[in-house]
Amino acid sequence: MQAQVGDHLVIGGRHVGDHQQMAEVLEIHGAAGEPPYLVRWEDGRVATYFPGSDAVIEHVQPKAASPPGT
Repeated sequence: MQAQVGDHLVIGGRHVGDHQQMAEVLEIHGAAGEPPYLVRWEDGRVATYFPGSDAVIEHVQPKAASPPGT
């Protein structure tokens, strides 16, 4: 698993009816984009996180700069 700062981690629910959890990657503490990650959860909590097999990374594309005058 390799992430970049700004990517989102999506963690599936563990039981039927549980909702997914999402966190934004703030810092990468492993080599070459590997865990552990410093993340900000949807409720604002910040924590170091080691993703399990139920986690996937949503890579966020950097926003392209708008041309001047638009």
